[in-house]
Amino acid sequence: MQDKIFRKFFLGFIQTHILHHAKSEPVYGVWMIEELRRHGYDISPGTLYPILHGLESSGLLVRQERIVDGKVRKYYSTTDLGMTVLIEVKKRASELFKEIKDK
Repeated sequence: MQDKIFRKFFLGFIQTHILHHAKSEPVYGVWMIEELRRHGYDISPGTLYPILHGLESSGLLVRQERIVDGKVRKYYSTTDLGMTVLIEVKKRASELFKEIKDK
């Protein structure tokens, strides 16, 4: 039960991480999994790729396919809409963290 609750909360954090990293340079799944692990998130490809596809279908990410070592690798970049959402999320998260930190 507790794991399900944490997953719901952490989903927003994970999406924010993705948008943040994809704004600077395109990211791909395996790299993103490793980056999220550095921040304490143990996420599988079966969890990450639906998140990436959802962000893409919402217009927050755009996908580009590249051939790397003879295989197709999908890279994701933050769109203008994704940047707008990221700016708003950062603003609201900052406000929330200031409030809960002081309590």
